[in-house]
Amino acid sequence: MTADTTPGTLLDDDLLTRFRERAAGYDRENAFFAEDLAELADLGYLGALVPADLGGLGWSLADVVRAQSRLATAAPATALGVNMHLVWTGVARLLHDRGDDALDFVLSEAAAGEVFAFGISEAGNDLMLFGSGTVADPQPDGSVRYTGRKIFTSLSPAWTRLGVHGLDTASVDGPKLVYGFIDREDPDVRTLDDWDTIGMRATQSRTTVLDGAVAASDRIVRRLDPGPNPDPFVFAIFACFELFLSAVYAGLAERALAIAVDAARSRTSARTGLPRSEDPAVRRRIAEAALALDAVAPQLVALADDVADGTDHGAFWFAKLSGVKVRTVQTAREVVDAAVRVAGGATYFAGNELGRLQRDVLAGVFHPSSDDAALNTIANAWLGPVQD
Repeated sequence: MTADTTPGTLLDDDLLTRFRERAAGYDRENAFFAEDLAELADLGYLGALVPADLGGLGWSLADVVRAQSRLATAAPATALGVNMHLVWTGVARLLHDRGDDALDFVLSEAAAGEVFAFGISEAGNDLMLFGSGTVADPQPDGSVRYTGRKIFTSLSPAWTRLGVHGLDTASVDGPKLVYGFIDREDPDVRTLDDWDTIGMRATQSRTTVLDGAVAASDRIVRRLDPGPNPDPFVFAIFACFELFLSAVYAGLAERALAIAVDAARSRTSARTGLPRSEDPAVRRRIAEAALALDAVAPQLVALADDVADGTDHGAFWFAKLSGVKVRTVQTAREVVDAAVRVAGGATYFAGNELGRLQRDVLAGVFHPSSDDAALNTIANAWLGPVQD
């Protein structure tokens, strides 16, 4: 990595100021972060994880963790939306580094400006990567037609490539989960205008309807047995998703804490005439929030390095990844709650930045892994699965 393309210099203070100013408008108008995405694309951010010899920035997973946290201090919804593109490039990069070129097209196309979205989530499907209600219908030419509905498709107004999965029960080796990539121009893809949430509004994570949308034969990247699978592709998706998602909520919490510190210094107690920053209760809230938040970033960076280096955590890998997501989101919610209590009633107004962060952080509990799923994974790692 060259000195002028590190996360801190690429995402400079001026850029963060512009993004922070736009974030309020995106939230108020329930609008997509189009201007932010254009700026990030111009900077080469969509190719952050693409090796330099393929036209990208050549960043590591840990670099992206740092960058996404920094971006989220200004615009959490922008960071969360672009996360889905980065997940696919992260998967492609991990496989590439291990000699698997199945997703090298993702790397080269991301460097060229294509925008990848994540079409995995389905209403009521708590199997996530291990199952699908979408039908994957194999065609004679090796392509696959997908029919189903995908929810929470971030980047809906802008993606050009959609990574999806579906279940093939027709082939002789079925059932198989089939992963492939669909082009935006496919006439059998419909995007519903149904994103009207209380937080993370700028992601525009709308429902995507697949009416037999086609992934060409050279865009079918995996055929896997349903259920838990040791394939490196599945591990890479889970690892990148959990790490980059956690980074966003860590950055959101960092910004909330900074706002609380400013509020404590600028507000004066009518009772004592002193700044709120000298109130022991306020100081304790700030200290406890800072103490909790300080533990998050080192965990994320260390785990990202372990993923990239192929560290052997054996049966504990999924427990570590799901665990860091749950801990980070919980910590972020606690930090934001403490910040709101310090900053006071102004945060209850819709246009207040900390009020928006309070709404945004709520989304963390809806991302996989859920608390219950993570605890089950951790228990299985330590105790073994429950016997039937």
